[in-house]
Amino acid sequence: MIELKNVTKKYGDFTAVDDISFIVAKGEVCVLIGPSGCGKSTTLKMINRMLEPNNGEIFVNARNVADFKPELLRRQIGYVIQYIGLFPHMTVSANIGIVPRLLSWNREIIEKRVDELLNLIGLDPAKYSEKYPHELSGGEAQRIGVARAIAADPPILLMDEPFGAVDPLNREILQTEFIKIQKKLKKTVLFVTHDLDEAIRIADRILILGDGRIVQNDTPENILARPVNKFVHDFVGADRALKRLSRFSVGSVMRKPKSVKISDDIRKAVENAKGKPNSRFLWVLNKDDKLLGWINTRSVKANQPVENAITRLQHTSMAVREESTLKEALSRMLGEGVKVVPVINGNLKVVGEISLLDIEKVTEEVTDKWLD
Repeated sequence: MIELKNVTKKYGDFTAVDDISFIVAKGEVCVLIGPSGCGKSTTLKMINRMLEPNNGEIFVNARNVADFKPELLRRQIGYVIQYIGLFPHMTVSANIGIVPRLLSWNREIIEKRVDELLNLIGLDPAKYSEKYPHELSGGEAQRIGVARAIAADPPILLMDEPFGAVDPLNREILQTEFIKIQKKLKKTVLFVTHDLDEAIRIADRILILGDGRIVQNDTPENILARPVNKFVHDFVGADRALKRLSRFSVGSVMRKPKSVKISDDIRKAVENAKGKPNSRFLWVLNKDDKLLGWINTRSVKANQPVENAITRLQHTSMAVREESTLKEALSRMLGEGVKVVPVINGNLKVVGEISLLDIEKVTEEVTDKWLD
């Protein structure tokens, strides 16, 4: 856990951080975001004592950081920065293992840990462990930076715009990998970014800073739906209803699918659909509940086999996975020109469906009270 109590940092007459207090719970990803110069990075640097506050107290796992020697404190806290900071004269293996070596770990244990972390971040140890930083792409180097930060298994991870220096495609890949790693490791993470979409995607909690003060401390869903004032409203943008869709999984909203099996009697299928809302179209599944296509119950003939009435589809062209976001589901609907899409699980079985109406209900929760 990280706790700041009434922390202030000044540079002469300028107050960079102004009497802020907040808690990052164990295992939580808390993101600091705000305009340039609002105190995000300054706050981060005070936690590992790269900077000292003028007032207030900072606690790491219930212990005041002022009671630590700075170098010993930093060995207990992972730290990732935008420009990676890998030592150019060291191999990937040596870079990752530097903190365990400082902590006097056994060499064999360090080697095992390096291989474990390279596998965790999706890089083959046999291929990458003896490479030097100049032989890595930007995305690969950033992955190594993350691996180095967690090499000694610190409970706390500080990340200062860690993906800001890579291109948009690699940034999205790194965000996805970070989310997967965090689900496994459950570190206590304080993450600084200027990218609101990134904050919404990875955060359990977002702190919006303005002029060195906390303006709103809340979940991403609440910040997007209910900004506390016009500053937050304007900061998150006019498209916050769309941004909010990335916080909800399809599986949390989907409904039972309206479907028939390829072997079913079509008369029975059409009869069952009569009088039910939104049942004009039915998904057609095989015996393993995998998507084959759809039928229009209003245009099929009573004696026509389902197999002859089906409009066949590839599941990849129409379906979304249950772990997909509502934003991804909306994109699929717009791309295919439909209002309902089937939902599949990891085994490609149809487990539900989601409609444009379902998504609209989520966006209705967004308030515009600060619009004026």
